Amino acid sequence: MNQETWAETVNRKIRARENAAHKPLFTFSLQYDPAKKGGGWWVPLLSIASALLLCAMFIWANGMNPFTVYAKMAKGAFGSSFGISETLVKAIPLLLCGLGVAVAYRISVWNIGAEGQLIAGAIAATAVTVYWPDLPGALYIPVMVAAGIAAGAVWGLLTALPRTYFGVNELITSLMLNYVALLLLDYFVFGPWRDPEGFNFPGTPIFSLDQQLMTFSGTRLHYGLIFALAAVVLFSLLYSKSRWGYEMKLLGANPLAAKYAGISVNRHILLVMLISGGLAGLAGMSEVSGVSHRLMYGISPGYGYTAIIVAWLAKLNPWWMIVTSLFVGGLIVGGYSVQTIGLPSSMSLMLQGAILICLIGGEMLGKYRLVRRGGSGK
Repeated sequence: MNQETWAETVNRKIRARENAAHKPLFTFSLQYDPAKKGGGWWVPLLSIASALLLCAMFIWANGMNPFTVYAKMAKGAFGSSFGISETLVKAIPLLLCGLGVAVAYRISVWNIGAEGQLIAGAIAATAVTVYWPDLPGALYIPVMVAAGIAAGAVWGLLTALPRTYFGVNELITSLMLNYVALLLLDYFVFGPWRDPEGFNFPGTPIFSLDQQLMTFSGTRLHYGLIFALAAVVLFSLLYSKSRWGYEMKLLGANPLAAKYAGISVNRHILLVMLISGGLAGLAGMSEVSGVSHRLMYGISPGYGYTAIIVAWLAKLNPWWMIVTSLFVGGLIVGGYSVQTIGLPSSMSLMLQGAILICLIGGEMLGKYRLVRRGGSGK
């Protein structure tokens, strides 16, 4: 061995010893685990906290105290009987639509068409008042409820049929049908159903008292709240106690095993979209009959989209959706109150968007697990 080769060998051994001396005993890494269903209850809570912190930085950058803004929103939504009643009014369509999309999400059918299904229900309920003006007064509300549910269900079916028979992605069809419903709404309120005495206001004539949902004394809170709570109880019982609920659980956990067990996947897709659309349609009926008392342009400020946040914050649990719908409804009402301190009401939209982003990120992170490498060689 010549002198140059011997020196290279010695240097290589010295570097190897130095690397071994500085090498950690073990390391940690994140590994994707497709079997995991995402994070636990820490994900919604951490998502809300992260969204509040993120938005607080924007508020502070605009020269305002975030604690003052959040306190103002909380007081506006829950600090008075009026604020609480208004929060409940906003929570009704959010709860119904949230419950509807959760039914579909249980078997991985991604219905984002609750907005269009809500509008379809509102249009159908109004059609009862337009085309049957001489119904007995006691029949109006039951017929309007049935019409709203049926229209929403049919609108949901328009998404389910292409999915089951042609394999069309339901995200695309349900989203496109939202815009179809909006255009249909515009046609009626600007066209044949427009109130001739409404001047430039695009809407139908005001409903008669028989066509309006009853309200709780002194507030705008209407009996649609009873519909929403009854829907939660009914779905919870069916999902936990019936054969349909058992099949839904099996489909959600392992679609392939459910198929081999003789459960029809297509039949369940059609059924959940009928239920999902029907619940959103009931929300639309509640809005026109209980809040606006007419069909009008902009009947929904995006309840169908916001309901997705309600459903995911509750981890698709119907009972927790009561809480999350109140929380998101409080954000909407609280957004109105911050206008008095110089902020736009769209403050609530910024918070909702931040919560959704953090929620999606948390769910994705929940599918990873921390892996330790080294030490014993594992």
